[in-house]
Amino acid sequence: MTIAILRTLFRRDLGGLRREIEAYADDESLWKPVPGVPNLGGTLALHLAGNLQHFFGAVLGKDGYVRDRDAEFARRNVSRAELLRGVDAAQASIDKTLATMDDLDLQMPYPELIAKRKVNTGVFLFHLAVHLGYHMGQLDYHRRAATRDERGIDAVSVRELPEVV
Repeated sequence: MTIAILRTLFRRDLGGLRREIEAYADDESLWKPVPGVPNLGGTLALHLAGNLQHFFGAVLGKDGYVRDRDAEFARRNVSRAELLRGVDAAQASIDKTLATMDDLDLQMPYPELIAKRKVNTGVFLFHLAVHLGYHMGQLDYHRRAATRDERGIDAVSVRELPEVV
């Protein structure tokens, strides 16, 4: 059941991340500095895609993904199309990895130290979901300020949660 919950939340939120990126007026606005906002929209998209591909695909799925965290924060002027490919790759990595796991795997220690500490896999994967939501809020704020478009896009929508029948 817990694996299914993680799958549902990551699919919903990566769909929201995709909509946020698509809602920018153009590629340039993703990289427009906004006073008081430390991360640009494009930087956040690169970071989230790299983060998820690393912790799901490389560490748990052993898929060979090699993360360049410094580049996630240093690259600029990456197109929306490339950012969306990163979101799709993160989703594929999560889907493939979760398909190999069961709820018992979530009770095991995560196979890599996190902040020099051994943590529970399930707790860490839920942390990654919260981390995604945190940065999506930042991305939404950046988009609204950079484009002067105050409309929300319901990126983290309760309407996308499965209904109980």
